[in-house]
Amino acid sequence: MSTTTEATPQETVVGGQAPTQRRRRRPLGSSGWSTYLVLALLALIYIMPFLIQVATSFKTEPEAAVNPIGLIPHNWTTAAYERLFKHSDYALWTMNSAIVTVFVTLGRVFFDSLAGYALARIQFRGRSMVFVLLIAVMAVPGVVLLIPKFLVISQLGIYDSYVGMIVPLLADAAGVFIMKNFFESIPPSIEEQARIDGAGTFRTFWSIVLPMAAPAVMTITILSFQGSWNELNHFIVSTQSPRLTVLTKGVAQLVSGQLSQGTQYPLKLGAAALMTIPVAVVFFVFQRRIMNASAGAVKE
Repeated sequence: MSTTTEATPQETVVGGQAPTQRRRRRPLGSSGWSTYLVLALLALIYIMPFLIQVATSFKTEPEAAVNPIGLIPHNWTTAAYERLFKHSDYALWTMNSAIVTVFVTLGRVFFDSLAGYALARIQFRGRSMVFVLLIAVMAVPGVVLLIPKFLVISQLGIYDSYVGMIVPLLADAAGVFIMKNFFESIPPSIEEQARIDGAGTFRTFWSIVLPMAAPAVMTITILSFQGSWNELNHFIVSTQSPRLTVLTKGVAQLVSGQLSQGTQYPLKLGAAALMTIPVAVVFFVFQRRIMNASAGAVKE
């Protein structure tokens, strides 16, 4: 009579290798918890003014004056927002800011990319001097250029118009610098393969190199949108008509007491809170596309 013995269950070996043991999470030490605590505290300090701003916009005027930094209003009200839209041209300001921001963002992405590619790849006389001048422009404070900008806009006959608001902002030195550095990180062999296939300079830039520079393009898009949406100094020297007032200029008028006397904290902070929404939306939409490496492959 034959007896059978039950085999003890063995761990399965896959691919000739022993199974890996589950990694145990190492408990956080005192230094780890202290680091997270400091980071959380810094994040709270950073976001606290925004929370106060939003909370105050839903307070009544007396409550905002008595308790300006309270995070929970005792009597929730939307009176500040109702007054903002009924007694000011906030909708017109928003429309003007949207028009200018869209055109400026598209223009900066296009022209900054063209200029950056030219400085990175095209050999022409005076290229080094152009790059030096670009760095010099970045070193000059923008306030210093306001009077020359006003004189140029006036001489060109585009003062107090959408053209005068948009054209001077269509390119910026920082964007060209970012695009130039990113294009230099792309292997030149990719462009050589495109030229072998018969592509010209612009076709190589537009169809091959620019899609690979998507991380830099997304960065320029966010910076351009934020910069043009929050721009104030340029619109002060380029416009005068109330019909061309943008959000930053209009909110500045509110802060100076355009609607009435008094603190008007809920009204002013409500207008500022609404201004932050488009910038936040654009950032959260495009932030995942920001990387530090280019995508693509060399054709073999």
